[in-house]
Amino acid sequence: MTPAQLTQIVDADFAVPADRPLADVTADLIRALGDPDPVLRDDLALPVLATWIERGVYDDLLVGLGDGLATGLLPGIGEQGTGSVFRRSFSALALAECLQRDTGVLRVPSGKVLEWGDRLATWFLAEQDTRGQVPGHGWAHAVAHGADALGVLAGSPHLGREELEVVLEVLADRLVRPSTTPEDLLVAGEPDRLASAVLAVLRRDLVPLDHLEGWVARLTDAADAAVTGTGDGTDGTVVEDPYLAAGNLQAFLRALHLQLVLAPDPPEVRSDLLLLLVDALRRTNPYTLAVPAATTAV
Repeated sequence: MTPAQLTQIVDADFAVPADRPLADVTADLIRALGDPDPVLRDDLALPVLATWIERGVYDDLLVGLGDGLATGLLPGIGEQGTGSVFRRSFSALALAECLQRDTGVLRVPSGKVLEWGDRLATWFLAEQDTRGQVPGHGWAHAVAHGADALGVLAGSPHLGREELEVVLEVLADRLVRPSTTPEDLLVAGEPDRLASAVLAVLRRDLVPLDHLEGWVARLTDAADAAVTGTGDGTDGTVVEDPYLAAGNLQAFLRALHLQLVLAPDPPEVRSDLLLLLVDALRRTNPYTLAVPAATTAV
């Protein structure tokens, strides 16, 4: 479909066209998710597809639509700096809409939801293109969109404690990668989106504190290791730029701490988890956040 045709749909309050089969229009919308034109992709195709999913247009076709969108997570995987990222990143957002709709209407079998989750996680960890805004082409934002999709997945009633713990580990796997160049730093709001995904998991109130203790310890150890340049952070070898090496983890820990403090609907573990995060931040920021040593009077 042309931008003009999609604009007509938007202007008509997203009415489904009567002059073309829905399958054909849908195929055009899915193709447009990978278009380098940000107006066609981000301002037209995605809102039309998302609105139709939210309004139930695809309720009887949700499984097939989700499968088609999941296929879009694969083309060009592993590439960096190419236009293929748009199809992957925006397919993840659209698949999240399918998951969100199913949470409300329960039209997708549990096994299929878990399959979509596996495919999202596989793509999220394999994605190499971490650009945010791409000049001339709008947002790529694969890490942010992946975090959004995992957060929606976490809200699905098809996921229990074990599956939610897997979602947390997937997010941690993405975070613990040391940054080696400035381009590796996530500077387009991704740490906040990753933290929001974690909060979506926590709000289910199914993951116990002892699991979260180990999860926070893993992130803290990885931040230490990034700064010292070792596997366990214990030999004292200092890397050239510790702020670069641990930048993503530090930004995430701060974002998660802040969102927990400000959350209007906090999870049950908020108080205990805040203590864990404060300890993690103090440990990984010894020059600015460590508790001053007590002085002894003489």
